Amino acid sequence: MTGSMGGSPGSALSRPARLDALLRTRLDAVADPALDRFAEMVRVVLHVPVALVTLVGADRQYFPGACGLGEPWLGRRQTPLSHSFCQHVVTTAEPLIVTDARLDPRVRDNLAIDDLGVVGYAGMPLTDAGGEVLGSLCAIDHAPRDWTAAELSLLAGLAASCSDSLRLRISSYRAELASEHSRLLLSASTALAGTSTVDEVVDTVRDLVTGALDPAYVGFSLLDDAGQLSLASSRLLPNAVAHRWQRYAQLRSTPSALAAGTGLPVLLPDRTAVGERTPDAAATFDEMGWNAAASLPLPGPDGPIGALTFVWKQPHLVDEDEQATLATLAGYVAQTLTRVQLLEDRRTAAATMQKALLTALPRHESLRMAARYQPAHHEDHVGGDWYDAVSLDEGRLALVIGDVAGHSIDAAAKMSEYRSMLRTLLIDRHEPPSALLRRLEHTGRTLGLDGIATVLLAYLDPTAAGEHVLTWSNAGHPPPSLLIGGEVSLLEGRDPLLGAGRRVSRRNHTRVLPAGATLVLHTDGLVETRTAPIDDGVRRLHQTLLAHAGLEPGELADAILAGSPTATAGEDDVAVLVVTTPG
Repeated sequence: MTGSMGGSPGSALSRPARLDALLRTRLDAVADPALDRFAEMVRVVLHVPVALVTLVGADRQYFPGACGLGEPWLGRRQTPLSHSFCQHVVTTAEPLIVTDARLDPRVRDNLAIDDLGVVGYAGMPLTDAGGEVLGSLCAIDHAPRDWTAAELSLLAGLAASCSDSLRLRISSYRAELASEHSRLLLSASTALAGTSTVDEVVDTVRDLVTGALDPAYVGFSLLDDAGQLSLASSRLLPNAVAHRWQRYAQLRSTPSALAAGTGLPVLLPDRTAVGERTPDAAATFDEMGWNAAASLPLPGPDGPIGALTFVWKQPHLVDEDEQATLATLAGYVAQTLTRVQLLEDRRTAAATMQKALLTALPRHESLRMAARYQPAHHEDHVGGDWYDAVSLDEGRLALVIGDVAGHSIDAAAKMSEYRSMLRTLLIDRHEPPSALLRRLEHTGRTLGLDGIATVLLAYLDPTAAGEHVLTWSNAGHPPPSLLIGGEVSLLEGRDPLLGAGRRVSRRNHTRVLPAGATLVLHTDGLVETRTAPIDDGVRRLHQTLLAHAGLEPGELADAILAGSPTATAGEDDVAVLVVTTPG
């Protein structure tokens, strides 16, 4: 295996499989008691001043096992490769036996001769289960040494035992990884189920893989009908890099494009593989300091819908177990993204429906008004709250605020029916508000409209004295608030809500509004919470009205929403209608 591998010594040291095995030993330039004992056995058995268990990385060697090594090297437990004899054991996959390093052309220029006193050297390969040479078990003499066959046999036997110890560590690490990957997938199925936006999916996956796979970056690329890839995780990248890959053709040679185009995993264990297979991504990898990547297609019913990509700053070999974990995770992500897209389509349709239902307020010759609608934070993004204003003859203005029970498209549909029927009645019938509410209830019942609703209907009629007379009837709705001067009051008087029963008696109420008065109609989502009494919400509303008296209706409506904890929390739909009489 490694004995027959070609390439330069540097490429042998940087083999992804070898570096991955080194990583899985979880050893570094720190003393390990078990490996220190191996070094001590070599020193005693071979009667040498120094013995080392050396692991060789891509740019250094380190000694988790050492005995007899002088300072400062024993404290550091590592050297650059300029001081490494053991690198020759790794690159050749053969023992290195040196009688006098000062005369041996293979090592006579090595700095370890003077700095560490290495003259006589015997090093045996330390290998993993796949035959990758990880380092060397070596005996060192400060003087020339003719190594006997018996000594070399003993050293080889100890190296075989030391290799077994390293393999056990790697196997244990793999078992722990497998267990961690299983936990990751179990957590993923639960965590992803709670997401409702693409950004939430991106954040959830990033949090899940931190620690278990520990990538430097997790990329989400989604494929559209035009064959373009969009980077859904761009906010996790520097602006320049995000802009470069925000949207690009599937034909580009990047890990994501290759995985999405072929439907196959793209595994790039090192920077060389990145340059060879995905050259369009090479400059970005250099800029970000990335060295390895794994990109998995996101499976859809008609082919890949994109790719899930992991990148690492160090070479990273994805083995079969890890690939299976990544592929399963990609499947979970694809299912989640499909669900999220359906939700987004549903939100878009619902928002369009809501916009169509909540038409612009009419222009009035004297009254100023503004309305705001804020849906609760739920999937359908619409509900049963509504407001309306209709200009009638002789300067009369009809005002409506209502709420159909429920938070769904179904509630919005029932609201639409109530709203349309009431609009028709307002234009066709010149009757008091109470009579129109009775007709609305009777019409809805006749047509099979079974939704429970609260509605407040009011008329504002101008007078010759410059005032306005407010006449209203309230079917179970929260009472409006009236701001006059520096005082705020509730317009009380409520009858049963619509749909509560037959032959319900409904009353009219009247109040004269002087010039400069402000009337605020709203739904219960503005003042009611699950944990606090409604009186607290009404008190906050009135404090807001007093604090912002004199504002234009639109500004006042915004201040009302901003001052309501229930509105900002999105617990319920909120509709607000503000009307000001001319001052």
